[in-house]
Amino acid sequence: MEYLDEVASEFIARHPKDCSYLLFSPAQKSIAWFLGLMAALLLAYRWDLFIILFSFLSAGAYLAVALFKLFAAFRGMFANLKKKSPFVPIPESDLPVYSILVPLFKEANVLPQLVKHLGSLEYPHTQLDILLLLEESDPETLAAAESLDLPDFMRIIRIPKGSPQTKPRACNYGLREARGTYVVIYDAEDRPEKDQLLRVLSAFHQAPIDVICMQCRLAYFNARRNWLTACFALEYATWFDYYLEGLQHMNVPLPLGGTSNHFKTEVLREIGGWDPFNVTEDCDLGIRLHKRRYRTRTVPSITWEEATSQTGNWIRQRSRWVKGYFQTFFTHMRHPLRTFKGLGFPGFLGFLLVVGGHSFLLVLNLVFWMLLALYLFWLGMDVAAGREIWEVIAGEKEAVRQAWKMIYWGPGEHKILAPLSVGFFAVSCVLLFSNFLFILLGLLAAFSRNRWKLIPAALTMPVYWVLISIGAWKGFLQLFTRPHYWEKTRHGIDVFETTAQEPTP
Repeated sequence: MEYLDEVASEFIARHPKDCSYLLFSPAQKSIAWFLGLMAALLLAYRWDLFIILFSFLSAGAYLAVALFKLFAAFRGMFANLKKKSPFVPIPESDLPVYSILVPLFKEANVLPQLVKHLGSLEYPHTQLDILLLLEESDPETLAAAESLDLPDFMRIIRIPKGSPQTKPRACNYGLREARGTYVVIYDAEDRPEKDQLLRVLSAFHQAPIDVICMQCRLAYFNARRNWLTACFALEYATWFDYYLEGLQHMNVPLPLGGTSNHFKTEVLREIGGWDPFNVTEDCDLGIRLHKRRYRTRTVPSITWEEATSQTGNWIRQRSRWVKGYFQTFFTHMRHPLRTFKGLGFPGFLGFLLVVGGHSFLLVLNLVFWMLLALYLFWLGMDVAAGREIWEVIAGEKEAVRQAWKMIYWGPGEHKILAPLSVGFFAVSCVLLFSNFLFILLGLLAAFSRNRWKLIPAALTMPVYWVLISIGAWKGFLQLFTRPHYWEKTRHGIDVFETTAQEPTP
């Protein structure tokens, strides 16, 4: 416990301004109370103006994030069309020691397959250093690991009991024990392509010296398990094939994925590793790297993962991700001028849109759909309103004038609802346009990987984003009650099949 306390305390001491141990600073709390008070006063005295301002400000922010994502995705798409750096093999005698950190918790069922797949990597076993990071509070997984006949290049690292019990804390413990010049993180269910380490080393040798992280692409081997896994696979294809690829060409920080991040070990130790209190430590690390003028690049090598196929399990996973994004945003916005100076203007704008904007978009999405549903229900209850809309469709000029009047003032004689009507059109137009963009990106992701059978799922992406919003709300609310709690995702539900693999993009 003393050793573990030292690890956590060291990170707080080295990064007092960038550690998620503290959720909100006193200044942030004061600003939140002030804005809340102003909103309450405006709502009490001019509720109509409040509704209009909220609608247009939130719709504008929603649209800005959606357009930024579209721009970054198309930037990445065009970058993929250009000639990539060739794979230059490195002589085996020059290959450095490569450490692999595998944090495990309640993963006894997948351990045999994990050992098998990591042992089949195309890398000299004498130069491999694989660390299985096992929690002492998980005796079942510990017993399963100790019962296996592990090869010499694999070793078990026990993580003492302590709080917070998170993946980044275990990784920091493993980082201290790593012997490699380079280090990579893999999750329990990961199946990296066998030559991934060699390809990443080739990319490092060809990259500028300030590039200290290589992010490989993640994909799901069970994409066709059900509708949820199909949508999840399309989301990942868009994120890793297009979005992150575009961000790296825009000089903005990359919110790293939770696995298949390859680092220069010395630099990773220099910056203190991962924030043990952040439940989406990968995103936070991407921001801290960019602040220190280090860069991240993507490598078109795939790591196959298991998409969560059960709704409850999926929501737990998503709520943790979104909670961590909020943690990262509020942590680095304690000192916005310092963050602006560290990231630069493009990087700071990207941080606002990619981390903060994306998180709030997920929360607003459900609110927008509810507003749309409520207004349509109210509109449908007025027969006269329905008749006027039909007359507009028929092309009658007088009906156009009357319908426009209805749109602004509300149907029938309910003129008190005028602000709701104005807010409805601001919100609904942005919502429908943005969801059209999400469908478009889903279709492009299906086409790019030749997954034609996923096209029906791409057409239902708005429904999938509503489900994401439910998870986002859970994570947002949990931010104030259990900010450092790690929602465990269950793995090993579906079996990996090599025939399910897609061609590398």
